[in-house]
Amino acid sequence: MVTLVDLWMPILVAAVVVFFVSAIIHMVLRYHRTDLGGLPNEDAVMKVLGAGLAPGQYGFPWCSDMKQMQSEEMRKKFQAGPVGIITIRPTGEISMGPLLVKWFFYCILISMLTGYLAEASLDRTAVYMAIFRIAASAAFLGYSGAVISGGIWLSRPWSTVFKDVVDGAIYAAATGAVFGWLWPR
Repeated sequence: MVTLVDLWMPILVAAVVVFFVSAIIHMVLRYHRTDLGGLPNEDAVMKVLGAGLAPGQYGFPWCSDMKQMQSEEMRKKFQAGPVGIITIRPTGEISMGPLLVKWFFYCILISMLTGYLAEASLDRTAVYMAIFRIAASAAFLGYSGAVISGGIWLSRPWSTVFKDVVDGAIYAAATGAVFGWLWPR
């Protein structure tokens, strides 16, 4: 029998490996550099958005319920456009340190959940490919599962969703490999 405590090493090592793989993807390969575009007339847009808009996520045109969405006035607004969802961050410089710490803790969480599913499914006699298959599948759901729903519900560009899913598959393969390599025997 394998317990979650027995898996502390693969959990931690997988999180560290994914953290560094993501750094390589974003800083060396850089295929995500086209995920965001700039706004035309950025200064004017920023001035309008900065007029009392608190950090948060906003949709426009805004409807408080489905009945309002079906009104003739709202239909005209949607037809005229623009239609969108924006996220407003707190003002100030974007500091990568806290974001990277959050990302690392997320990697640990995914590795812990992966370990939980693996220990519930496998024992000490499990072979590498069985461990890899279970761990990589669980990690893929953690790293890529919500990304697809963002494409559906938040209108994220499918090219960006695809790249994020590919990233998730890479992170999942790394996680599966680490769990297979460090599985307690």
